[in-house]
Amino acid sequence: MKKLLNIGFSALLFGFVLVSCNDDDYQTIESIDKVKIDSVKIANDTMNVFTVQPIKTYSTYSSQCQGFYAYDYIYNGDFERSVTAYKYISNGPCAQKSYSAVNQINFNPQRIGKYTFTFWNGGNNWITKTIVVK
Repeated sequence: MKKLLNIGFSALLFGFVLVSCNDDDYQTIESIDKVKIDSVKIANDTMNVFTVQPIKTYSTYSSQCQGFYAYDYIYNGDFERSVTAYKYISNGPCAQKSYSAVNQINFNPQRIGKYTFTFWNGGNNWITKTIVVK
């Protein structure tokens, strides 16, 4: 019985070693950098307070080793927001073909007012969008 238990434990341990060593599909993020927002889609420029509306942003990545990482969403006062998108850059073999991707922010205003959003479009360029909240 003890020998059978030792063989079973050894097989289980060997299985864990094989699974943990198989990271062929795993790529490490090498760096994070800004990615320009090419365009912005807002379904309704008027909405009610305490409701949620998605704001979609579109960006282009130069290879399959890049993708959306996060937004830097900054409050500039009560009704002004600036948004910068960031991409990750990973290592490994990737197709060097550019592609476009969409991401979104869920805007949930807590106050009535006229909100102005600026989205970084590269260099000193910004895309400006306004949403009136009733």
